Amino acid sequence: MTDTLLRGRILTFHHEPTDPEDTAAYSYIEDGAILMRNGMIAASGSYEEVAQTGGNFTVIDHRPNLLMAGFIDAHIHFPQVQVVASWGVQLLDWLNNYTFPAEAEYANAQHARAMAGRFCTMLTDHGTTTAMAFCSVHKASAEAYFAEGTARNMRMIGGKTMMDRNAPETVRDTPQAGYDDSKELIAAWHGKGRISYAITPRFAITSSPAQLEMTGALAAEHPDCYIQTHLSENHDEIAYTAALYPDARDYLDIYESYGLLGPRTFLGHCIHLKEREVAAIAESGAHPVFCPTSNLFLGSGLFDDAGLRARGIKSGIATDIGGGTSYSMLQTLNEGYKVLQLQNQTLHALRAFHWITRGNAEVLGLADKIGTLDAGTEADIVVLDPAATPAMALRMERAGTLAEELFILQMMGDDRTIAQTYVAGQPQKETAR
Repeated sequence: MTDTLLRGRILTFHHEPTDPEDTAAYSYIEDGAILMRNGMIAASGSYEEVAQTGGNFTVIDHRPNLLMAGFIDAHIHFPQVQVVASWGVQLLDWLNNYTFPAEAEYANAQHARAMAGRFCTMLTDHGTTTAMAFCSVHKASAEAYFAEGTARNMRMIGGKTMMDRNAPETVRDTPQAGYDDSKELIAAWHGKGRISYAITPRFAITSSPAQLEMTGALAAEHPDCYIQTHLSENHDEIAYTAALYPDARDYLDIYESYGLLGPRTFLGHCIHLKEREVAAIAESGAHPVFCPTSNLFLGSGLFDDAGLRARGIKSGIATDIGGGTSYSMLQTLNEGYKVLQLQNQTLHALRAFHWITRGNAEVLGLADKIGTLDAGTEADIVVLDPAATPAMALRMERAGTLAEELFILQMMGDDRTIAQTYVAGQPQKETAR
């Protein structure tokens, strides 16, 4: 099989940049190359060096575009692809009026399969090569999601949502059914190819104590699985949760008490945390996930990135489709920058691009596999055109540094900026730019 060599400007990160001048945090090569072999990165570096490694390879010249590791989305809802941009008051109204009716349709395996294909195409069209997704409560939904990810050889994480109360019957399971379906899905899919399973109780409002007890048992039996849920997104949600679990010290204590808090736990939103909750997250190694477009769209609040970072907490960042309003991790960075600006916090471009590549890979425990352009990692690569639109091209005429270029991509980029996406070395767009 002929290897493929991508030529272009390459950027990869070694650690999170401490500030915009931290040049040791990354490698940037003007005339760079990435050699892909059997879905892996065989070599990366300067074009002159990599081209001399020998063997037969086809050269794809992406100059003057920028090549980076594929983007990683740490929190997204697969069955919400058709509820994006649905007008709602706030979180709970939005769930009842739009989300639950849409998710009910995923009991139909044919519908789930059709949507899985369109969902994965949306991801790669926006430069995202790995996602951690909530499927619907239906086993067929998760099967469709995993099957599509496998067919495309994508590194994907996901799980069947577990919810047995405070929702329409069409999107409820039972404690035993949620446990049984999840266990069967883990056996069938977890660790197969590039698929990993996430045990997925939606949130405390829609899971009874009996279901969370079964969820904790599942987590204890499968410690190598991820756990994903939601925490402290909205004031009404928090109040309702407190009424349902009156003996809990706080919202997080509910998950803690059922053994669901640890370094493989991902907590969507985490906006209105109490001091005890922050301390418990820090001690456990769990990961909040910042969802800026969703938090703004639903009026939920502002994520305290600096406060959590000061406690040593490592957070993910994500689109949260369909409460989120864009599949683009670039637009996620755009809105994230503004959320932090409102709190006198900063998100410089180098840290931003680290966050959606190596940063998210690190919190997922996958930095040895994805998130960089290091030799020996999986060949998930995005090609970025910083002059993709007339407005970007005009602005780029005045960009004098890499940091300036990245900030233009961060603030003005979207799917039009993605010239090509490679998943395990295979191009995803028929026509590259």
